[in-house]
Amino acid sequence: MAAIALRGLTKVYATGVKALDALDLEVDDGEFVVLVGPSGCGKTTALRMVAGLERITSGTVSFGDRVVNDVSPRHRDVAMVFQNYALYPHLTVYQNIGFALENKKVEKAERDRQIRSAAAILGLTELLGRKPRQLSGGQRQRVAMGRAIVRSPSVFLMDEPLSNLDAKLRVQMRSEVLRVHRSLGAATLYVTHDQTEAMTMGDRVAVLQGGVLQQYDTPRSLYDRPANVFVATFIGSPAMNLYEAGLEAAGVTAGAVAGSATPTVMLGSQRLALPAPVAARVAAYQDRKVIVGVRPEDLAVSSGPGLVADVRLVEVLGSEQHVYFAIDATPTGGAVIGAEDESGEAGILAASAPNGVARLDPGSGVKPGDRVTFAVDPARLHFFDPDTGNAIG
Repeated sequence: MAAIALRGLTKVYATGVKALDALDLEVDDGEFVVLVGPSGCGKTTALRMVAGLERITSGTVSFGDRVVNDVSPRHRDVAMVFQNYALYPHLTVYQNIGFALENKKVEKAERDRQIRSAAAILGLTELLGRKPRQLSGGQRQRVAMGRAIVRSPSVFLMDEPLSNLDAKLRVQMRSEVLRVHRSLGAATLYVTHDQTEAMTMGDRVAVLQGGVLQQYDTPRSLYDRPANVFVATFIGSPAMNLYEAGLEAAGVTAGAVAGSATPTVMLGSQRLALPAPVAARVAAYQDRKVIVGVRPEDLAVSSGPGLVADVRLVEVLGSEQHVYFAIDATPTGGAVIGAEDESGEAGILAASAPNGVARLDPGSGVKPGDRVTFAVDPARLHFFDPDTGNAIG
């Protein structure tokens, strides 16, 4: 039985805005599940409804076999870690961690044991006598987690707890949060807008957009098999390149059954042949328009056949290069990648603006102004229906 189960969870505000639309989600005992999506997608609303801080318009929230819609937050056996830490500035670390225990009239010796145990787990033992103003951002976040840990809840809820930290500390704290989670084993629902955070931390990840669940799966499956165009562009950095394309028959391949035809995908004036397994996936769309996606890391400079592209910009990032290029195909699913001109207007002519990006080895030797050919593995192409945006095959 799932530790947390959301069934048809819906939130409509008095203004008529639907923040969450029939969300179905399960979190297993001991599982770390991440809700991710852009600002305003409904992820924090969902978390607050699970916590009991937001009224439910329709649907149910269950912990185990108990529906908790009408149970007050204090009786839901949840602990919530917020973005802003919410520490008491006049109390020490020791007092902040033990505040809830003191309110519950836990006996002093037991309270001390639990506080010191949580502090040891989080590496705060040497800081118990300090006030929040004497702590770094990462230390404050660990205190907030300690305050949640001592309550020994069955469910942890975390609302963008790392967003106030700098980039280096966020990476460090990701592993810290997961280490604590594994040592406690409680079901955890974690909200973030950062897809990298979601992919590196979640056992499963729920992608939301406009209050609607787009896909709920493992990080690997989200990356390899995105359910639609939104997930394809939201998961992965840089985002997947998407183009309008056509699937056309191109005669009979060697060894094929007489009369059969092998489709090719047309990207502008360029043609890529599709091997039999890929062709089978998209057979129903032959002689129709599709959206074709290719991830930047699936492109490689080649001296053989492939996509001919003009390099516009190269970003050197140490361990890799992002090479922005233009091909004669129409991008879709997002704004054309580009830069501002000298007047400050976002306005490079469409004919010369980059409409794709490749993630290459830093030793590729590619420079702005080069014309290069990118090898494309057809098995790594993604296909989407242009009308629904849903994945094909």
